Amino acid sequence: PNPANPTATIYFELPQTANVSLVIYNLLGQNVRTLVHEAREAGRYSVVWDGRDAQGGAVGSGLYFARLEVEGTVHTRKLLLLR
Repeated sequence: PNPANPTATIYFELPQTANVSLVIYNLLGQNVRTLVHEAREAGRYSVVWDGRDAQGGAVGSGLYFARLEVEGTVHTRKLLLLR
């Protein structure tokens, strides 16, 4: 999802039950918001980031990173948030 206006939907698929962590980071590597941190069963998932931080405040326009970690495997994607 690039660019995100002002939400981004992140899709992922799990072949088996696994511990999943999906976190949004800013350019400084700071955790902006944790979207998922739990065990999920096998299947397809979509998670929406509404452009807000962990405290519920709107974040500014800019480049962010979505980091998906599943059982030690990490995938990172860029998100460009435009307001």
